[in-house]
Amino acid sequence: MDEILKDLPQKAKDKHKENKKFFTKLRKKPPKNLDSQMQEMHEEEFERTDCLTCANCCKTTGPLFTNKDIERIAKHFRQKPSQFIETYLRVDEDNDHVLQQVPCTFLGTDNYCSIYDVRPKACREYPHTDRKDFHKISNINIKNTFICPAAYNIVEEMKKRIKV
Repeated sequence: MDEILKDLPQKAKDKHKENKKFFTKLRKKPPKNLDSQMQEMHEEEFERTDCLTCANCCKTTGPLFTNKDIERIAKHFRQKPSQFIETYLRVDEDNDHVLQQVPCTFLGTDNYCSIYDVRPKACREYPHTDRKDFHKISNINIKNTFICPAAYNIVEEMKKRIKV
């Protein structure tokens, strides 16, 4: 996995223009069954990919924390939301709550998440390759090809299967 992660940013950079062009066309005229195709490719990829061997998302980027996330996780820690925010989060330039630091505070050395059952919505949905209206979040997906080997593989598979 280390070798894959080392090569991923350059591979994603090499495909960046091609991916932007593909997603621009996809946004203009998405196939009627795009969501079901994406679900299928997502499931196929995650039958082959074990996130616990990677955890690059947790090591390199931090999720946005919604108010619901903050309340749920604070309750898990038996804290007030304000105490959770003060301890773990900061407000970014977009006025969103994000982690004070990466790698994620809740990531163990074994790549397990210590708050997995109550993790933020953004973590639950990552890498967003099975979301409804997939074509509307192309910028997120292009960005994720630099971070997540599975997202990279899914986008490459899309370009083979989906004619735009």
